[in-house]
Amino acid sequence: MSKRKKQKNQKTKLPKRKQLSGPIMSIFRENSGQSLNYKQVSSRLDLSSPAGRQAVLSELQALKAMDLLKEVERGKFSLHPDQIATLVGSMDFTKSGSAYMIPEGGGADVYISEKNTKLALHGDRVEVILTKKSRGQFEGRVERVVERVAESFVGVIEISDKHAFFVPSNPRIHVDFYVDHKKLNGAKNGQKVIVKMLDWTDDQRSPFAEVIDVLGEPGDNEVEMHAILVEFGLPYEFPKAVLEAADKIPTKISQKEIDARRDMRTTTTFTIDPEDAKDFDDALSIRSLGDDQYEVGIHIADVSHYVKPGDIIDQEAVKRATSVYLVDRVVPMLPEVLSNMVCSLRPDEDKLCMSAVFNLNSGGKILKSWFGRTIIRSDRRFTYEEAQKVIESGKGDFSSEILRLNNWARSMRKKRMQSGAIEFGGAEIKFKLDEKGKPVGVYQKVMKEANWLIEEFMLLANKRVAEHIGIKKKDERPKTFVYRIHDLPDPEKLKVLKDFVARMGYRLSSTDPEKASRALNQLMDAVKGKAEEEIVKQMAIRSMAKAVYSTENIGHYGLGFSHYTHFTSPIRRYPDVMAHRLLEDYKNGAKSADSTSLEKSCKHSSNMEKRASDAERASIKYKQVEYMLDKIGEVFYGNISGLTRWGMFVALEENKCEGMIPLNTMDDDIYRYDEKKNRIEGVRYKEVYEFGDRVKVLVKGADLLQKQLDFRIV
Repeated sequence: MSKRKKQKNQKTKLPKRKQLSGPIMSIFRENSGQSLNYKQVSSRLDLSSPAGRQAVLSELQALKAMDLLKEVERGKFSLHPDQIATLVGSMDFTKSGSAYMIPEGGGADVYISEKNTKLALHGDRVEVILTKKSRGQFEGRVERVVERVAESFVGVIEISDKHAFFVPSNPRIHVDFYVDHKKLNGAKNGQKVIVKMLDWTDDQRSPFAEVIDVLGEPGDNEVEMHAILVEFGLPYEFPKAVLEAADKIPTKISQKEIDARRDMRTTTTFTIDPEDAKDFDDALSIRSLGDDQYEVGIHIADVSHYVKPGDIIDQEAVKRATSVYLVDRVVPMLPEVLSNMVCSLRPDEDKLCMSAVFNLNSGGKILKSWFGRTIIRSDRRFTYEEAQKVIESGKGDFSSEILRLNNWARSMRKKRMQSGAIEFGGAEIKFKLDEKGKPVGVYQKVMKEANWLIEEFMLLANKRVAEHIGIKKKDERPKTFVYRIHDLPDPEKLKVLKDFVARMGYRLSSTDPEKASRALNQLMDAVKGKAEEEIVKQMAIRSMAKAVYSTENIGHYGLGFSHYTHFTSPIRRYPDVMAHRLLEDYKNGAKSADSTSLEKSCKHSSNMEKRASDAERASIKYKQVEYMLDKIGEVFYGNISGLTRWGMFVALEENKCEGMIPLNTMDDDIYRYDEKKNRIEGVRYKEVYEFGDRVKVLVKGADLLQKQLDFRIV
């Protein structure tokens, strides 16, 4: 065929202008940070003939006229500002300095290279421009920081004659901060400090900061625990004015107050709590009513009586939203005079409560419910261990009452599981600490029947209070309330779980979120007591949505409840205080509360709960590293507990301490992380490492400052 004929045929196959507009706009959207001329666009469309290029140029001019493109200079076009694809989300930095933006409202994470992170820091809320899509993954560039997630940072100060730099403890804060010598606030070289960021502009490599508090020497237990709280934006002390206000709260209970409440002081009442607990915020009472009826009271400290909306103590409680439980301490939501004394349901003291009182028959069927304010007097404080001994032996103080309550709790638990509740169970990591806070042992705390007894009655109160407010009565709409909600799991995550357990020889019978609860319980039963139980459990938990607070009730999937709230721990959770106030207000005929302000409080409480949980994990991680300091060079067996692009995490079987094996230290091959299959695979020899695999590791290093254990494959 002649050259002329070829050109003729090519001309007849040129796309029409309306067919060109879509592909051209796609090119500019995938490269929204660049300007392109007609030749570059033609090349990407595989249109190399003069006629093809001319068609592209004509379409570029037409798109410019429609304000879809902008001519930034003669012959060079870029996406019009109104057409630039932007997303808002939070920044999740890697240790290398690159990041992923997690979009608000869902969608795929957006990769952002180190050079395109601009002035963003880990956790910041940012606006990102999508620049291109490579290998199925979006890439972006930070356009602006919408909201700083942290105002202060914790780390080590490094001082020289001319300069001072602050090195953050969090490895995901990828920049050091410059501190002028005049703003050191007495800090000495090498000390752990808190800084506040002052300024950071495009022409500065490092943010400017000032030291606002000197914590002390790194490695000191007190210093490190304070540092963890600061790292997650949590308070570590109460303002003086709040403590003074708490000290002035009148503690004497007037006769007028007693007369306004249901008096239950003569009913057998006791608390069951951990051995080291100081704030007893729930108690159980029981008495026989005759004719096969019993009255059971679930009594909760009436914090709302002492803490009034908007007062200085309430403002601080709103800000904190939750108590924080680190390895060696509790950072309470309320000043200790309230949490450990005035509100704590200590034995042989009259205490004000909000109560859920039920009439039951001997079979555990609820015949009647009542909710309201009471006054109680606890007869006995049990530890879980003491109550467990009564359950196992059938002997001891209030044995008949505890055994009857335990039988009802067993029955409630059985019905709950049959109705679709999911039970992951699991052991809690605990440390034996010496007088200086140094860990001398690691053990796992397992839930027993005494724990489940309390758990079931607290669930009952939470559920029934939520139903009391949230279920429609006649023609009335349910009033606004604070719910604890838990959404359906993501079917894709359930499929990942199904494939994962299949490789271990187990079966997840359904990935339908509506039917998965039964399948998950069957899976948990199958792995119970097996070496891989904890790994499968953690993977299953990762397939679940996160429980949060909201005024929009969608039910609680994990518990199998259509209505659920948090009512039973107002000493340590602010949503419970809100629930108490709403319950009492509605009982007194108040109108439905403003949902907008309540929803804002719910979101804040959910956010603070996550921060507290992250801080707790960080304190556990710190103590694990501290415990392993004298075990460097020793060899242990462990299971792969996490996989990332740069390495794999291993949890040791003996003590559950977790460390990482960097991929670049595995020198028998070149290893890559396969995100789709969630596994690490050797390029040449195809050896595969997957979640849950048992491996033998050497403890190579333990870095207290970074809270990291460094392992090597043996």
